[in-house]
Amino acid sequence: MGTWDTGPFDNDTAADFANALDDAEPEAREALIRGVLIRTIDATGHVTEAGEAVAAALIAAQCPGGEPVDMTYGPETPMPVFPSDLRALADEALARIVRDEDGPASHWVDPEGSKQWRATLTRLRAVLDPPPSSLA
Repeated sequence: MGTWDTGPFDNDTAADFANALDDAEPEAREALIRGVLIRTIDATGHVTEAGEAVAAALIAAQCPGGEPVDMTYGPETPMPVFPSDLRALADEALARIVRDEDGPASHWVDPEGSKQWRATLTRLRAVLDPPPSSLA
């Protein structure tokens, strides 16, 4: 996988996934994202797809507190509003990636890159699964 930075879209596979979303009919985009999330959650062994972080980023961008999608390498076309159940799937997929010691985080030559990438996943997870609000 060619990687040039630590953002969710900053690798060849994620950029290809963004292109696939652009090429898909609007009504098919949810199924593409749901599919990559479910495959990631159900993966045995280490996670090989980078698209799961992209899918999570697209969903997180729609949540309160989400960061806008990077349009340099992310999808060029607007994404539909995704159903709320994809948030839980995206969070679970990211948790699966974080637990995978031999997965994407291990591919960084510079340990600082791995730390930054994990921090990105942590920020996405915080938006996808915010702590319950406390009432004073």
